[in-house]
Order: sequence, then structure tokens, then C-alpha cells
Amino acid sequence: MAEEETAPDEATPEEVAPETAEAPVEVDAGVPQKASPEPLDDGLEAESGTDVDINLDVLLDVPLSMSLEVGRSRLSIRDLLQLNQGSVVELDRVAGEPMDVMVNGTLVAHGEVVVVNDKFGIRLTDVISPAERIKQLQ
Repeated sequence: MAEEETAPDEATPEEVAPETAEAPVEVDAGVPQKASPEPLDDGLEAESGTDVDINLDVLLDVPLSMSLEVGRSRLSIRDLLQLNQGSVVELDRVAGEPMDVMVNGTLVAHGEVVVVNDKFGIRLTDVISPAERIKQLQ
């Protein structure tokens, strides 16, 4: 019995797909393959039914800039240069209207000012849904 010889530029099936617990995947060398990653569903299960292990602990210590916006105002340079101690700048918000809670410049909630242990704080009255936050980014 003579063993079959392969040409040097041809790969044997073992070289194309090494043996694993899964069946080897056949690839047509004449047709270019296009990568099209499938999005994972909310259950975080891959298409094969195995659980995907995502470690979010890596992100928990990432610092973010949080700011509270009481209101805004537009001034001319002349008016800005005339400001001094005791000047009052009128804002576009009505007294009692909720403040905006911004994280890295993105609106994430509304709230009201409270005092806790002689320090200002904010009580969140309305948290913006993730879908709405994504709309604001676009």
C-alpha cells in the first residue's frame, strides 16, 4: 500500500483544523470568508449554548467625572467682563426645577438638592433609561 502524498502547498485536514472536541470546520479556499460577528443576547449565551463569562470587575474602578447642572446662561463677553463679587446671573431654570446629573457629559439622571451632614448632595428623582442615554450619544 502506498501512502497518498500531498502537494507542498496543500494543507491536510489535520493542518487546517486541529483535532478538538468539536467537529472540524470545512473551509472552501476558493471563496473569501467574511467575518460577521453575531451580537450576544441579553442572556449572555453564545450561539452554541455555552455561557459567556464576562468579568465586569475590571471596569468598576474606572474613574468618571460626575457633575450637577443647576442651569445655563448665555452672556456676551462685555457682560462677562463686568461680573464682580455680588453679581447675579439669571439661569434658564425655574426655582424648584430638578437639576441635571451628568456623567462624562452625558445626562444620566435628574434630582433635587439636599443637605447631608452640612454638605450638599442630590436625591435622584428620575434616572434616564439606558436606551434614552444611547439615543443622546447619537
